[in-house]
Amino acid sequence: MRKIHKDDEVIVIAGKDKGKTGKVLKILPEKDRAVVEGVQLVKKHIRPNPNLGIEGGVVEKEATIHISNIAILNPTTRKADRVAIKEVKTENGKTKRVRVFKSNQQEVGTSEAK
Repeated sequence: MRKIHKDDEVIVIAGKDKGKTGKVLKILPEKDRAVVEGVQLVKKHIRPNPNLGIEGGVVEKEATIHISNIAILNPTTRKADRVAIKEVKTENGKTKRVRVFKSNQQEVGTSEAK
């Protein structure tokens, strides 16, 4: 189970965008990289294609950032936090793996953590 998932709020802890926060748009697990909204912006030159209705020019888009350079943002403390994976028993007796913050043991992505 990955510790950072799509739609998680993360903070950049290293690199040119250190300190910026954003939502994870895409995870590339085979390369250990992620695309984060508003982080690692690069300029891409687009060639016009009138048949498809595409205008040419320079477009800013998000590039990938390595997973080691981002950390999940704890909404209660508004700081970077580490994630642990815990097994929790459900009502029907089965176990379920959930992500929890290491600092306050709240479940990641639940309404109580937000």
